[in-house]
Amino acid sequence: MRPTKFSGFTLIELVVVITILGILAAFAVPKFIALDTQARVATINGLAGTVKSAAALARGMSMATGNAAQVTMEGATVTLSNNYPDASATGIPNAVNTAATDFTYTAGATGIWAKVGAPGTCTVTYAPATVAAGVVTPPVITTQTGGC
Repeated sequence: MRPTKFSGFTLIELVVVITILGILAAFAVPKFIALDTQARVATINGLAGTVKSAAALARGMSMATGNAAQVTMEGATVTLSNNYPDASATGIPNAVNTAATDFTYTAGATGIWAKVGAPGTCTVTYAPATVAAGVVTPPVITTQTGGC
């Protein structure tokens, strides 16, 4: 008679492996959730830096060309107020020149970019330059990352 050989895993071995994988997953999932939030915060901070740079570049072009009403940046006309881009739809968004669909821009007295798909408040706000007593105050760019 030939001896029979069994191959494969026992039920106990499979249960132990599945239990270990479940414990590892319980520790790994919260880490991945935190990375998602950190990525949205980094995106907002990157956009804020881009907005600051675009405003400074538009001011430099305005001063260099002597045109305080508008400048052309990468083929887009940027409307200015106090030699800085204004918050209208043809102001700072044209200076930033983003074609990405990651943000929505709302024009008004202040311009607001909101992160698409963020669970809460995840925005960059652009308050245009102002003049007080003949002194121009540069634009104020703020971020809100509490709900990212």
